[in-house]
Parts: sequence; C-alpha cells; structure tokens
Amino acid sequence: MGVEGFTCYLKKYRQMQGMTQEQLANAVGVRRETIMRLEKAQYNPSLKLAIDISRAVGAPIEEIFIFD
Repeated sequence: MGVEGFTCYLKKYRQMQGMTQEQLANAVGVRRETIMRLEKAQYNPSLKLAIDISRAVGAPIEEIFIFD
C-alpha cells in the first residue's frame, strides 16, 4: 500500500536509463531499500532526494513523483 495521494514513476525512468536499483541508490547516496520503497510509493522523498533522483535518471521531478 502506497502513501495516500502519491504516485511514483521512478521504476520506469530508472529502467529507461538502464540502471539497477543499486546503481541508482549509489548515485544518490541512499540504500537500495529506499529506492525500492520509492518505486512502490511507500516513501515520500525529501526535496533534495527528489532533485538528486531527477538528475540521475534525466527526467523532471514532476514526471517522476506525482502528488494529488
């Protein structure tokens, strides 16, 4: 069950870059479990983490993380 009103398309953008969860986690300085929880919309990222992820996967924040 995800966070209410939060949708995450991180997995799609990560896979488009050919990155594993581990590679993305290392690139943004978090544990792989954090990436896993984000992809399941179980975790609401900080603004800094969202920016770092956006840069790492080459997609705008507002296309990765959707808040209703």
